[in-house]
Amino acid sequence: MRRLAIGVAAVAAALFLLAGPTPAGASDSDLPASAQEGDDGPLDDTDGADPADPVDTGTIDVLQVSGFFDDIIIDAIDDAITTSAAEGSDALILQVNSRGTVVSDDVIRDLIDRVATADVPVAIWVGPNGARMYGTAAQLLAVADATGMAPGTRIGFAGVPLDDRVDWSGAAQDNVRNGSVGLSEARALGLVTEINDEGVPTITNMVQVLDELEVDGRVLDTTAEVVTETGQVRRDTTAVVRFSKLGLVDQLFHTVASPPVAYLLLLTGLALLVFEFFTAGVGVAGVTGAVCTVLATSGLAVLPTRTWAVVLILLAMVAFAIDVQVGLPRFWTGVGLGLTVVGSLFLFESLPGTSLRPSWLALIAGIGGIALTFIVGMPNMVRTRFATPTVGREWMIGEEGTVVSDVDPDGIVEVGEGRWRARTNRATPVMAGDTIRVVEIDGVTLEVEPLEGAARDHRERRREPAE
Repeated sequence: MRRLAIGVAAVAAALFLLAGPTPAGASDSDLPASAQEGDDGPLDDTDGADPADPVDTGTIDVLQVSGFFDDIIIDAIDDAITTSAAEGSDALILQVNSRGTVVSDDVIRDLIDRVATADVPVAIWVGPNGARMYGTAAQLLAVADATGMAPGTRIGFAGVPLDDRVDWSGAAQDNVRNGSVGLSEARALGLVTEINDEGVPTITNMVQVLDELEVDGRVLDTTAEVVTETGQVRRDTTAVVRFSKLGLVDQLFHTVASPPVAYLLLLTGLALLVFEFFTAGVGVAGVTGAVCTVLATSGLAVLPTRTWAVVLILLAMVAFAIDVQVGLPRFWTGVGLGLTVVGSLFLFESLPGTSLRPSWLALIAGIGGIALTFIVGMPNMVRTRFATPTVGREWMIGEEGTVVSDVDPDGIVEVGEGRWRARTNRATPVMAGDTIRVVEIDGVTLEVEPLEGAARDHRERRREPAE
């Protein structure tokens, strides 16, 4: 009985990890740039370079912003600005890959002001390759001290300017207000400060972009020229680069505010709660289901969710429960599947430039998992959970009763004063209203046959060997 709950919980955990967005930060570090390595390669490599005199190195903080701009990300940016200013960092770089904004315009307006008036230079890098910066948060590009884009990235769907300092006008505003632009277009329209033809491919290059940048009378020094043994001059990053990330709890709630994660958690949580209801106890399934449902509710509250679609999914669970209690997937199971499909497809509203409908992989996992659970898993569980020995019910063998719903081959009959699941032991179905006779008992299921043409009383046939 518990295997189903444990299995569903394990599948939910696996899907959670599969559908979860990229973490907001890769690692915490406080190392010289020469020691920082990652997908972009080492930030500094002085192999073959002539020894140089020690130089005073500055500090560049990097906050990776991945996923939607929600309250957690807004607070993280605000905290990063405060921390960088308090610790005397030379600059703060926001590495952004976001397909939309799910907070109000007032919140974004306050963030624009925070970035524009920060006590530390704030730069924005849209990267890596393929990253996006969509929604009203894209207006931060207009007030940041330095901006750059990796090849293959896009910005746009920024909406109406929320602050007078967002001075995009003419073609620039037309292109990013209700559409998006790539690197070349953004550079031509003056939407980014770095105008290199190749863009800014890596975070290393973005740190180098800040070299000699003058902000409020202060000139940043992030790189140095190094002469190699072959006589070539190379620019190496000298600044200390510190990467930061969201805390564990913040990362959890930021992750569940992702459409596929919130969707799968909702279905998993509700299914486990239905399962626990029919096990008549509070165990692993109930606790896991409650946690999944709470997390899903948190994510749905952040995302643009259609309330009526959530109601459809809740009604689907009620429909499933109707058939679960009789142990047979029938009409109401079909109704539940239909409601689940409709609710899944229309659960989220779209953001400008971004559809929030869960991916086909998530939809197949969610709808397919629910179908298997309520067509196969739950009926088997109920039959196993409530099956009892036939001792004390032998009196029913040979008794007559009335068919409540067609037994074809399974249905419901009324024998004595109770209703029972029944199965015909013949190929011919027994229709509602017909009279039947009980010939065998299998757990909680009665094997019956139509009274007309039935064999002799089964009890008499059972007595004959004894006589």
